[in-house]
Order: sequence, then structure tokens, then C-alpha cells
Amino acid sequence: MDTFTTITVISPSKDKAEKAIDAGFAEIEKLDKFLNNFEPESEVSTVSKFAEIKPVHVSRETLDLMQKTKSISKITNGAFDPTIASVYKLWKFSGRPANPSMPSREAIENALKLVDYEKIKIDSDASEIYLEEKGMEIDLGGIAKGYAADKAIEAIKLKGIKSALVAIAGDIRGYGLNISGNPWKVGIQNPRSDNPDSEKPWEDIFATMNLKDSAVSTAGDYQRFFMKDGKRYHHIIDPATGYPSESGLISVSVIAPEGYIADGIDTAILILSAEKGMKLLESKGLDGILVDSKKSVFITKNLKGKIEILNKGYQLAE
Repeated sequence: MDTFTTITVISPSKDKAEKAIDAGFAEIEKLDKFLNNFEPESEVSTVSKFAEIKPVHVSRETLDLMQKTKSISKITNGAFDPTIASVYKLWKFSGRPANPSMPSREAIENALKLVDYEKIKIDSDASEIYLEEKGMEIDLGGIAKGYAADKAIEAIKLKGIKSALVAIAGDIRGYGLNISGNPWKVGIQNPRSDNPDSEKPWEDIFATMNLKDSAVSTAGDYQRFFMKDGKRYHHIIDPATGYPSESGLISVSVIAPEGYIADGIDTAILILSAEKGMKLLESKGLDGILVDSKKSVFITKNLKGKIEILNKGYQLAE
């Protein structure tokens, strides 16, 4: 999935542990082949290729994720929209190789006409997906890693493992307790690292939290970006404007029962704003850690006293 993935399992049997880890990685690799829009023969690429031409038969996993993706798009009022692909590719944040640059306003406006998640039609009985308009494309990069972590955990559980943690970059899903008998301790990456050129930027964390039988996903403006005239242009594109979001948030972590929920909603909140994001989290019974450009940290009520801030540059908002 174009990133670092780690799987940790706890078992008294080394052989059992290795088989479970292999099963988890196999599930992630399988999904990557279905969902990778940089692979011309993937299911997602094929759906895009036949936009307005015909429905495309897909695996049950791709169908399932597309149904879940549309549900996230609906509850975020389109702030998360997988059809942003036509706009996103103009910015070249994730090309092979990536070469981010500013597209023309005209190109953005034309591509925005193809952004509408409601034009994704799903036939569950036939296991088919159809895009209604020619030129539409799907990019599931904002939700696929969380979903893959969910499916990897399912595969690991089937091997009889009672405790595991799957981390696909900033998308983490865990269950059970760590080797000390406590919830898993998870670090949240510093969105304004003091050492931005580090080979392992994810090791610079500003806060920690405990994770028990749930998932956490973090979206931020620091993962892929470029600077122009002193302004940061990052990879989280607002479907309403076609430009990088300007909500004032620089990092959003969402804690949810499943990884796909956390993964899709963290992106949406980074686009929406702290105020709207907190309302969305509270209304859905989810938890979150939101960081704005002034390094103020907003947390949902349930997380009070459960977050440890390690970097003195960050302060909990009143």
C-alpha cells in the first residue's frame, strides 16, 4: 500500500504467531491488488476505465469497501469523496514518482465537474460498480489502509490469536492487550517535526494514547506537501474547491470501532474544521484528537485524562 506496514501478535507459540502474521500480510497484499489505482489492471482502475461505458464486476471486498466508502461520504456531506481522483491527480502528490505542483485553475474547475460520489452506482446482487459520467475516477487511498487493517485483524483472529496490532502507516487497528497486560500504547506523529528531514519521521511523536479493541487513524497536512510563496500546499484536497483544505487543522486523529471509519472520517474532519469536526465526532459517538496551526489540541470529552502530550509546544485547548 505504498507505505510501511507492521504487524505485532502475542502468542505463546512462535509457529502460530508467524502463521498469523503471514495471514495478515497476505490479506493486505490481496486488497492492494484490488484497490491500487496506480495498477492499470486493479479493480478500482478498471471501474474508472469503464466510466459511463458499463458496470464492472468486482470482488466482494471491493464491493464491501465501496459501500462503506459511500456511507462515509454521506455522513460527512461529501467532505470525503473518492471521486476526487480526477482533481487529485492534477496535483501529482502521489504519482510514480511524485512531482507535486500547482495545477491551473481552469484544469481544477473542469475536473471538479467529475466529483460526485452519488454518481457511483453499486449493484450488490451482481457485485458490480458503475460510474455514471465519462472521465470519472475513483481513488480509495483515503480509506483503503484503514479497511486493510480491519481485514488483516480478521485474518489474524481466525488463526486463534487473542491479541494483535496492525499498523499501516498512520492507520492502526488493535485488539486484546499488549504483552504487559495493558492496552496498546499508540503514538501520534508530530505534525510540525523539529527534524523534518528524518528518515523515520513517524518516530517523532507529540502525544500518546491507549488503544483497546478499536482503531485510530491520523490525517495531516505534513505527509505530502510542497511550499510555494511561503504557503503550504498539501495532499488533502477539499472536494468543494479542488484545492488543499484550509480549515486551520494540521492533524486529525480519529478513534473508532473499525479502521475504515477512522480512516475516512479523519480526512473529512481535516477538511471541515475543528468546530464541525468535533460536532461530527460527538454526533457519531467517536473520539478524536484535532490539532490546529497554533498547536492547540482539541479532544472529545471521552478522551479527557486519557491523552499524554509529550511535546511542550502543544497545549490542550480549553
